[in-house]
Amino acid sequence: MAGLAQMGLPDKSVPSGRASGFICLDVTLAGFSYICEFNVHLMKDLIVNSLKEHFSVAEKFVNSPATAENIERAARLIASSIKAGGKVLTCGNGGSLCDATHFAEELTGRFRDSRSPLPAMAINDPAHITCTTNDYSFEKIFSRVVEALGRPGDVLCGFSTSGTSKNVVEAARVAREKGMKVVGFTRAGDNPLAALSDAVIAVPHEGYSDRIQEMHITAVHIIIEAVERLVKDCL
Repeated sequence: MAGLAQMGLPDKSVPSGRASGFICLDVTLAGFSYICEFNVHLMKDLIVNSLKEHFSVAEKFVNSPATAENIERAARLIASSIKAGGKVLTCGNGGSLCDATHFAEELTGRFRDSRSPLPAMAINDPAHITCTTNDYSFEKIFSRVVEALGRPGDVLCGFSTSGTSKNVVEAARVAREKGMKVVGFTRAGDNPLAALSDAVIAVPHEGYSDRIQEMHITAVHIIIEAVERLVKDCL
């Protein structure tokens, strides 16, 4: 621990007889060794409280009368499009783009059981995104693909936990202009994405976006399972 002062770290020894609930780790950083203390009880509280919040949001989501209704509507819109030769486009930012990609890959790939691939594409190509951002604007990164590939009867699934992401809202606007259906994954309450959507997967939560995303991916899995059943005669 002789090098702590050189690192600007306090040179403190850990008292013997530390109360239970603390663990001490001898950590080496940049060639210097020092002691780190962790309160095991605080970490357990963080984990348990996080899980409790998840289940609280999930309970509100389940008990909202609009949830099951809109999940079914979304599944039927997608199934009808696929049966008619249409496709699904998905988009979102950050973690929501991951959810959008997850949605598309489990349609083209596999969810639980083997079946024929279903037509879907996430708008996530880095070359397109950087080109469009550089030559137009970040607001256009999704709408340019919708304009290029979207056809009447196709479905756009847009993910925005706030419902105000300009590039997702712009994609939804263009989709409607092209005669596509829009499924919006967002939070409960009035927002631009919800206003442009034919089915709204709205999570009743005003806190951080991660809890909303957890409900979105659950809804995605339910929708995929429902779509598979609705189009099984076509597979």
